[in-house]
This record gives sequence, structure tokens and C-alpha cells, in this order.
Amino acid sequence: MTTNGSHNQNASDIQANAWMMSLTPKVARPYLHLIRADRPIGTWLLLLPCLWSLTIASKSIDNGLPNPWYILLFAFGAFVMRGAGCVINDLWDRDIDGKVARTATRPIASGVIPVRAAFIFLAVLLLLGLLVLIQFNITAIILGISSLALVAMYPFMKRITYWPQAFLGFTFNWGALLAWAAVTGSVDKTAVLLYAAGVLWTLGYDTVYGHQDKADDLLAGVKSSSIKLGRHTHIFVALTYIFSLLLLTAAGLTAEMSWFFYLMISIGGLQFTWQITTLKIDNPENCLTRFKSNRDVGLLIFLGALIGG
Repeated sequence: MTTNGSHNQNASDIQANAWMMSLTPKVARPYLHLIRADRPIGTWLLLLPCLWSLTIASKSIDNGLPNPWYILLFAFGAFVMRGAGCVINDLWDRDIDGKVARTATRPIASGVIPVRAAFIFLAVLLLLGLLVLIQFNITAIILGISSLALVAMYPFMKRITYWPQAFLGFTFNWGALLAWAAVTGSVDKTAVLLYAAGVLWTLGYDTVYGHQDKADDLLAGVKSSSIKLGRHTHIFVALTYIFSLLLLTAAGLTAEMSWFFYLMISIGGLQFTWQITTLKIDNPENCLTRFKSNRDVGLLIFLGALIGG
């Protein structure tokens, strides 16, 4: 891995040949790269806790399926707000990103998108997010607006603590609370259990993700749980995943889910086992593959919620 800001295209996290780039005008491509539209894994991981909560909450009220319109709203909202989070992150981290091989060619760090243009783009994304949010009840709207504080603060955490991944967990899973409120008008213990499960899940998978950058992060003075844990990563990630599954199980029990929900949790546990036993923390490709595989775990839980009510 190259360091000190080297623009090694092999190390870059930008997917220059992503299929959607060939379908969009050249002027729009840097903005799609900025919001990681070429890498939808972040949108998936933001959306899935929302879908868990939306589905279980819908079943708790009238044993029905989640409102398709709400699913579309949360999917679009996850795309837009994940994009807004990326813009905020890249604005605050533009000097750090220039020193890290994987991020040195990102549009703001490389100067392709001026800072002023990035702020205008951010305002547009936040406006779109607000338009989604106001489709819900007042409780959900308040929860959604309050999440902006977490989104804005997250990029600073890597400068002051070795646990920015935990803060990302608090931010990334807020949708579990919001979705429950959107359906029921309040937040109960099942929603809190789903939120807590998501926080631990994120803490685990983002620690795996962080091992891609640890050499450059050390040079740039950036902190992460990956650096703090080092060779203890496997044990730590195993514990976060185990407790995440236990909290999901507790959420299922409080919502009186059927056996199918727990079957999907069990299969998710097998996938977690594969991640941990095959994880090679000094191999960035290996870490990225295991990180991305968490989408499949999240989909298993969603399927369990959908069928196992």
C-alpha cells in the first residue's frame, strides 16, 4: 500500500468503471463518486436496520406487511443521507484523505470538486432528505432531525478517540428508531433492542473495514478501533457479533416473532463465523470482502422479519 498521499489508482476506493458511470454525463460523475454511488454497500448498511424495524413494527400493529411507500421512502432516504454523510466526511477529512492511498483521489481531496460546490451539493442532499422526512409523523421528524448532530460530529471522532466506529454505529443505526416511530408514533423497547443490535454490528464490521487503512491512518495521525485492537480484532469482532445476535433475539422475543426469524438469525451467525475465521487483518482485499458480506447478514434478518412475524 502506498502512503503519503500517493495517487496510486490501484489503491483508490473509487470504482472508475462502475456501470452507472457510463450512463451519466461526465459533469455528474465526480458527484456520484463523492456520494459513493458506485459503492452501494454503505446505503445497504444504512437501510437494513430501517427495514428490520419497519417490518417488525408493522407486524406488531396489525400483523401486516410494511407499507411499500415507506420502504421506498426509506430506501431513497438512505441513499440521500448516506450521500450527505459522505460529503460531510470528505469535507472535514479532505486534508487527511490526501495522505491516505485509498482516499487520495476522492473528488474533494483531489480538488476535482471545489469546497464551495461540495457545500452546495450537501445542501441539496439535505433538502431531499428533509422532503422524505416530512412524509412521516412528528415523532419521526424530530428523531430524523436530531440525527443530523450525529452525522455532523462523526468525522471528528477519529481525531479524538480510538473508537470512531462506535460513534458510527450510533449514527448509522438511528433509522431503526426512526422507522419504528414512523409506523407506531413512538419508540418502544423492541426498537431500542434493534438499535443496540445494529450499533454492535456496525462496531464489528467497521473495525474489519478499518484494517484497510491502518498503515496510512497511523501516518496521518488518525485513530480507529482497528489500530487500537490490532491482533485482538478477531476476538473483539466475534464478541460484537455475538452480542448483536443476542440483542436481535431479544428483540424478536419482545415482538413475539416466529421460529423463522430465529432461523435467519442463526444463519446470520454462521455467516459471522465465516467472516471471523477467514479474516486476514493485514490483507485489505480480504477485509473489504468480509465487510461487504454484512449486507447478506442484514438481508437475512430482514427476510426473517418479513416472513417470521
